Amino acid sequence: MGDNNDFWFKLDQLVATSNLKIDRPKGTSHPRYPSFVYPLDYGYLENTSSGDGDDIDVWIGSLSSQTVTAVIFSVDLEKRDTEIKILLGCTSGENQAILDIHNRGSQSAMLLVRK
Repeated sequence: MGDNNDFWFKLDQLVATSNLKIDRPKGTSHPRYPSFVYPLDYGYLENTSSGDGDDIDVWIGSLSSQTVTAVIFSVDLEKRDTEIKILLGCTSGENQAILDIHNRGSQSAMLLVRK
């Protein structure tokens, strides 16, 4: 089993070598669910692959450094998929808010915070 430092290092490398696209800025509504307003910038890493076949999703927090601070692992029984969401520059409060978003309805999520 690899160590945690190796996991975070490789995740940092993935982020550093990817183009980050913010397609849902903080304060905007979800395209299919207009009542949901994004509390933080939300986007993806171009040319990557997540469990749903799309690019890897990223939440961007308020810290000035956009380093990987946590990862969300989610399972959605309705969609029958699993995904990860990378959290960049998020405070502990932002981590919790994002986790709460992914723990609703048919979704369940777990947060792994970088130490």
